[in-house]
Amino acid sequence: MFRRIGAALRRFMYGRYGSDQLNMAILVAAVLVSLTNSVLTVFLRESTVYSGIVAPILSVIVYGLLIYSFFRMFSRNIYKRQRENRRFTQLWMRLKDRNNRYFRCPNCKQTVRVPRGRGKICIRCPKCGEKFMRKS
Repeated sequence: MFRRIGAALRRFMYGRYGSDQLNMAILVAAVLVSLTNSVLTVFLRESTVYSGIVAPILSVIVYGLLIYSFFRMFSRNIYKRQRENRRFTQLWMRLKDRNNRYFRCPNCKQTVRVPRGRGKICIRCPKCGEKFMRKS
């Protein structure tokens, strides 16, 4: 019985995108907003402003995040979902990178990585050779 359900689920998901890092981040954000809403509901249950305005807004945000996550998971446009995930992972890696700064070349828009804490430095673009000054 469970094999048939698993096979049916595999057939349904064939050609669909599935889950990735961005989907996991969206689901974690939905859980955190939901927990925040629950905690605030317990502590501010007498507040008419919270129960009338803030709680419904947080609930809509949670449902919106969940719907967007399921939309991405069941999407057949794999190229767009991969592009979204690639942009997210690049942004995430930049946020985690505490040793380097990232600048864009004013000429060709190439992203250039330089070490942090070096003061004002002259950066040479590896793509076009343009030199520009920035503070790292």
